Amino acid sequence: MNVGILTSGGDCQALNAAMRGVAKTLYNKCPDIKIIGIENGYTGMIYGRSHEMFQEDFSGLLTKGGTILGTAREPFKHIADIGEDGVDKVKSMEDFYYQNNLDCLVILGGNGSIKTAALLSSKGLNIVALPKTIDNDIFGTDMSFGFMSAVDVAVNTIDCIHTTAASHSRVFIVEVMGHKTGHLALSAGLAGGADIILLPEIPYKLEKIISKIEEQEQKGRHFTIIVVAEGAVSEEELKIPKKELKFLRGQTPISLELASQIRLMTRKDVRVTIPGHAQRGGSPNAYDRIFSSRLGAAAGDFIVEKKYGVLAALSGAKIEAVPLSEVAGKLKKVDVHSDVVSEAKSLGICFGD
Repeated sequence: MNVGILTSGGDCQALNAAMRGVAKTLYNKCPDIKIIGIENGYTGMIYGRSHEMFQEDFSGLLTKGGTILGTAREPFKHIADIGEDGVDKVKSMEDFYYQNNLDCLVILGGNGSIKTAALLSSKGLNIVALPKTIDNDIFGTDMSFGFMSAVDVAVNTIDCIHTTAASHSRVFIVEVMGHKTGHLALSAGLAGGADIILLPEIPYKLEKIISKIEEQEQKGRHFTIIVVAEGAVSEEELKIPKKELKFLRGQTPISLELASQIRLMTRKDVRVTIPGHAQRGGSPNAYDRIFSSRLGAAAGDFIVEKKYGVLAALSGAKIEAVPLSEVAGKLKKVDVHSDVVSEAKSLGICFGD
């Protein structure tokens, strides 16, 4: 059996651990297994960059961050376009699959990568996908690997900010990743004891934020911690066309814009911290090591069972095979009516609404 494996899109913790889980399962259950590592995601398939991998290549990967195969972005919205070099990307990927006599292709990726995986599956390629993203926004799975490790990084940042914010009686804004969804901001804000959490799913009113800061002052708590997802928007910004808003965000991050507005309205000392790509870096935490290993083992089992065209997804306590056709192109947003949001509000956390 010949199995190709690639990591696509942005990197995150536990990509290597997930690949290790797939490989160890296949080596244990298929004595004749051959694994082809595809370099730099779909780009490697398109341009034929790959190499055979062996058992020793997967040793020591459980704690190693990043991806030993490298990764790159091939945006789904352009995947069917003929490139400037005249290359038909989809056909090139199909050709790679058949020229290497692959029985299955394992894809570790986020939403865009899964859409491409579903496209290849629809063309007859045997695909098994694993959910990778620190945004935890992949539809059909309760959890994506990399998310809990990113939460740890963000929470550590917030923890460090708490002491300096309290010492100087400042408002501190911590901007975390999350263009379209606020799962990371919500979890990090809750775990870090934030006073205000701003999510893309809940457009905020500036006056509500100011009111919360003033409430803190009245209670004798002279500092405020705000956790904001990079894609958070105000009610006023909802009136701006999406392309224009995207351009404005590219010029000025939400955290810096918000800091300027709060300074003007409160005369408070406001500082901004953006952990940025640190949230995707470093070693996976214990949860992600276990979770990605389970996902990898399940994916290996799916391959042995010839269960293709599926995403290895967490449902409750079980790893299940969910058809790619049911998850591709869908986004798992924060449920603004969920218990966790309601409970956060009961704790006194302001969402700006």
